[in-house]
Order: sequence, then structure tokens, then C-alpha cells
Amino acid sequence: MSGSAAEQLAEELREGRKRSGLSLAALAARTPYSKSSWERYLNGRKPAPRRAVEALCALTGEPAGRMLALWELADAEWSDRSRAGPGPDPAAVRSAAPVPLAHTAPGSAPRVAVRRRPVAVTVAGVAAVVAVALGVPLLGGAGSEERPGAVVESPVRNPGCRGGTCEGRNPRDMGCGGAGMITTLATRTTTDGRRLELRHAELCRAVWVRATGLETGERVRLTLPTGQTQQVVAEGHSADGRYLSTPMSAGDGGRGATFCLERPDGRSECFEG
Repeated sequence: MSGSAAEQLAEELREGRKRSGLSLAALAARTPYSKSSWERYLNGRKPAPRRAVEALCALTGEPAGRMLALWELADAEWSDRSRAGPGPDPAAVRSAAPVPLAHTAPGSAPRVAVRRRPVAVTVAGVAAVVAVALGVPLLGGAGSEERPGAVVESPVRNPGCRGGTCEGRNPRDMGCGGAGMITTLATRTTTDGRRLELRHAELCRAVWVRATGLETGERVRLTLPTGQTQQVVAEGHSADGRYLSTPMSAGDGGRGATFCLERPDGRSECFEG
């Protein structure tokens, strides 16, 4: 099968649903995602959340390892991280067979892994050695953009703004949203499947919200305890299942921050950082 990782993931999801024998309405009834959201996930019009992929695998009784490995590649495409350079071949991930890592307790799901090409590990190892030699800290861990097995990239050391000068600026344009710079402080999913991520860049001393799968006219608003507010509205093609980010607000962390999804009909859902 040819095409991007996102297209291949959508096809895998469609095949999984067919094997399950579940209708879209049944999927909506048995998962946190609506019928319309599942329709968009399955036809590739909207990025499928990781939890939706896990939920479908659980319903079909299939190991999630291979599907989640393909989701990683698709997520990189959706968030434009693939621009940093070529990654693993999606077809290779799709055809990789899951292999047991360890024995598990009776009744628990086996842990699985996808075989990776040795070159990916080699590149990651070289990048890590170079970073240590240059004295560059390897940012990552829980809540960061880095994932196991990913090529380590050195963070930008001279972002275009810091603190108050980042107020109202685009995180990508200012170099605050690069690999290794971001900590995701909170991830929330709305009742109809919109994903909101509260993000913080320590070097830029700024926070913002990244949203996935907004519909036209929907607004995401970030409010800090200091009263600073930033927002983004999905308009036209920007609402076609893409990532959208609010402008940044100066802040050393997201404590006390509130971020909301506001719909054109007046309904809203709010979360705390």
C-alpha cells in the first residue's frame, strides 16, 4: 500500500472497524468519540487521537503495537515534525510483525514491539553522543515531544523571543516549538474528540495551547492567572483536521492556566492546567 503514513493509518483503522463488525454508531457508543469524529478518523479527514487507535485495537482484540507505531509516523506528519528529515518507511512499519517482549501475568495483554531498522537506532545514538560532546542537554522525558526510538534533535538555543517579548507571537515562527524544547503540561480531550494540549517552552518562558481537529468557527482560548489571554479560531482550510496553536503568553509554567474550547453555538468546555 502506497501513500503517506496518515493515509495508511486511516486505511488500517477502516480495516480494523470492518473486522470488528461495528458500525460508526456502535463505535461512538463504546468509545469517548462521536460518530462524526469516527467518520473523519476513518476517512483521514481528521487526525485520529492515540486513544482512539488504542480503543479500536481493544475492541478488535488485536495487539496495538504495530498500529501505534504507524500512528507515531502519522502524528509526525500531522505536526510537521517530518520536515526535519526522512523517517522510517511507513510500509516497513505496517508490515512489521509484533514480537513479545516479556511474559505477562495471566489475563493481561502482552506487551509488543515493532522491529525497527538498525539505522534508526544508529542515527539516534550518534545524535545523542554529539549532543553530549557539545554540552547540549537532552530534553525529554514525560510530557515532552521526544518519543522512544526517535532521532534526538538538539533544541534551538537562540529562540526569537523570551518572556514578555513572546506575548502574542507564534511559537513556530519564534523557534519556541522545536523538537526537544516543549513540555506538554496537560492534554485534554473534549466530549466530541477535540484534543487540547497546554504547552510550555522553558527557553522561551512562554505557554500556549495546541488544538487538533477543530471545526470551522470553533475557538480555543488560553487564560493565565495574570489575566493574559490568547486565542485561535478555526477558519476555512485551517479547520480541516489540522493542528492549530494559540499565540504564546509569557509564563514560566502553566499553573493556574485555563484553556477552553468555545463552539459557535455558545457551548464551551474548559480545563485547568
